[in-house]
Amino acid sequence: MATRSKSAGGARAARGSVRGRGRLAPGRTRRGLDATEVAMGLDHADVAALVALVRSAGGAAIGAYREPLGGRALLLAALPLAAVQPTPFQRDLSPTHAKRLAARIDETGAFLDPLIVVRGQDGGLWTPNGRHRLAAAKVLGQKQITALISPDESLAYRILALNTEKAHNLRDRSLEVIRMARNLAARRAREPENTFTAEFEAPELLTLGIVYEQSTRFAGGAYSPFLKKVDRFSERALAVSLRQREDYAARLLAIDARVKTLIAALQARGFKSPYLRNYVVARINPVRFHKAKKGDTRAAMPLGEALTRMAAAARSFSLSSVSNSDLAWVAVGAGSADN
Repeated sequence: MATRSKSAGGARAARGSVRGRGRLAPGRTRRGLDATEVAMGLDHADVAALVALVRSAGGAAIGAYREPLGGRALLLAALPLAAVQPTPFQRDLSPTHAKRLAARIDETGAFLDPLIVVRGQDGGLWTPNGRHRLAAAKVLGQKQITALISPDESLAYRILALNTEKAHNLRDRSLEVIRMARNLAARRAREPENTFTAEFEAPELLTLGIVYEQSTRFAGGAYSPFLKKVDRFSERALAVSLRQREDYAARLLAIDARVKTLIAALQARGFKSPYLRNYVVARINPVRFHKAKKGDTRAAMPLGEALTRMAAAARSFSLSSVSNSDLAWVAVGAGSADN
């Protein structure tokens, strides 16, 4: 009997373990607003200016509320498609994706996902996360589009956090970040670069963004692990820092030109691995063996110094030192984020 009891108990524990998988523990403290605090009228002072803006654009205010976590006022409205534009620093439109999205929306017979909209620098209406939905609505011939309008204009610079309709690759992310940086530098040039960490997400995206502006087919995924170890946000003014990054980008492109020459020479010797670039870049990476201690966010070495060493390693690279076994090892560990 004892054996059966123990067995049954074990089975129940196992079932309980299975049921517990995938569960998320709720927060220990409750945050946000009560239901009565969420609702608000269109005549409320916090949304009055937005209501006027919507009407002047030819739209109609539908309702207003405070978002239940932070309590910020939001206005739900219908807007003519022509009244809304994507932020000027978003990634380029993918016509293929927009057409596919339009087809899926048409199949459901309903446009259910409102755009996030803020007031733009030009006084118009910008969406930081709805470029492809906006394009899809135009393909479908819609007259109006629904939008959640926020008075918080800083949301225009939170593209990477807000955009969920099409996965960003490294090039898209980098180009959006550098476009944001240039836009901010034109208005807030004296503010330190490191005050915009939330907007820019990662410092290496700034450097890579400048590179991608000059070479859209740059193999950023091969260099990203290197940059993550040495690129950090600067304490210098944003305008000054961007000029410094222009130099870093030029040096990185020069290194890549040498890497391409090395790849061609290796291919001429019979090496046909798709991981040749990753292998060569790893070999010339001066910080490839650096492992930061837990909690240490300092750069492995200054970016300028790292680029100097990398360029020197590329110049002195020995083709005769490459073996197929080395390439096989790189293939096992490769996780390229290339385009």
